[in-house]
Amino acid sequence: MKTRGWPVTACTAVTALGRGRAATFAALEAGTSGLLRRGFETAELDTWLGVVDELDEVRLPRALAAFDCRNNRLAELALASDGFGDAVRAAAARHGAHRVGVFLGTSTSGILSTEIAYRERDPVTGALPAWLDYAHTHNTHSLARYVRAALALAGPAQVVSTACSASAKVFGTAARMLEAGLVDAAVVGGVDTLCMTTLYGFRALELVSPEICRPWDAQRRGLSLGEGAAFALLERETAGRAHDHVHGHLLACGESSDGHHMSAPHPEGAGAAAAMREALAAAGLGPADVDYLNLHGTATPGNDAAEDRAVASVFGPAAATLACSSTKGYTGHTLGAAGGVEAVITLLALEHGWLPPTLNLRQPDRALQLPVLREGRRARARIAASNSFGFGGSNACLLFAGAEALA
Repeated sequence: MKTRGWPVTACTAVTALGRGRAATFAALEAGTSGLLRRGFETAELDTWLGVVDELDEVRLPRALAAFDCRNNRLAELALASDGFGDAVRAAAARHGAHRVGVFLGTSTSGILSTEIAYRERDPVTGALPAWLDYAHTHNTHSLARYVRAALALAGPAQVVSTACSASAKVFGTAARMLEAGLVDAAVVGGVDTLCMTTLYGFRALELVSPEICRPWDAQRRGLSLGEGAAFALLERETAGRAHDHVHGHLLACGESSDGHHMSAPHPEGAGAAAAMREALAAAGLGPADVDYLNLHGTATPGNDAAEDRAVASVFGPAAATLACSSTKGYTGHTLGAAGGVEAVITLLALEHGWLPPTLNLRQPDRALQLPVLREGRRARARIAASNSFGFGGSNACLLFAGAEALA
């Protein structure tokens, strides 16, 4: 996929770190994690979670009340952050509502509503309560339907659900739609919220750590789960008009699917390496051109080891000096939203000239090669990459350029 670099004219994120870009960057710079040892709903787990607490107070617009669920409330909170919704409406006024697409990722969507409904089944008939609206809440496309309606858009809409790579892969979908001339702007990103299926599912896979997650650490014991929402607006440059502000440019999205295993990565990171190589080739760049890499870095023993080998195989000698870090120690693993959340973090790194460290890394694993950052670094990065790898071997690598890099 060849692109000229699509400008990111607006972006935002809401996670356990806080609401919006400023709160997110302040926490990143201060080294403040949003993870806490706590419970969620009725789950009894000995773990750390990244929870967005204010969601119980969020109210959707009355006309969209049928969409009410935790996932769409988080989407609404993000749309109202950093003026993102207003930026999209302005883009729709410029291009036409039918020329703005919506391409979002999620893994479990509003499944929590269905879980709660099952608790309230009729004790005699087993019937689910009448209030459950599967199409508007549980269904994965609920997210795109809600965002499209909330922003009064009329362009194409699609939800990608490829586990933890979902909200990274939608950047590739949007770039292809822009390149084909089918849209002039695209809302991309993802939203994922905690639910019993996620919490107990990952515990059943023995992937959840009883400690706060420690990516690249010799004693890492697994991931910490979180929830989050992230949106970005990709917009075509129109003749005679410069964008008021650009947070960066999407250069390329490399994608692969190695199908190695349902839940374990290829031990050598074959699919991950293929996605990174495709991104570099699509952007016409070499490994030495990348100044910062936001690692997928889940802190599970197998995932970190496979990603370490994949990056080393792609970057070669440049890997020895590559500035890279995992930011999941800040937010937790936000699953279907992780690609979008970490894309915004990567854009913040480019915009502020500050590269975030890997939190909770006490004793680097000597079996791993990458020189991951243990402290934040002031550096004017021009090109940055962000990795996202999902269950089933679904992989994506995003490449971004700083706003001035393409000048």
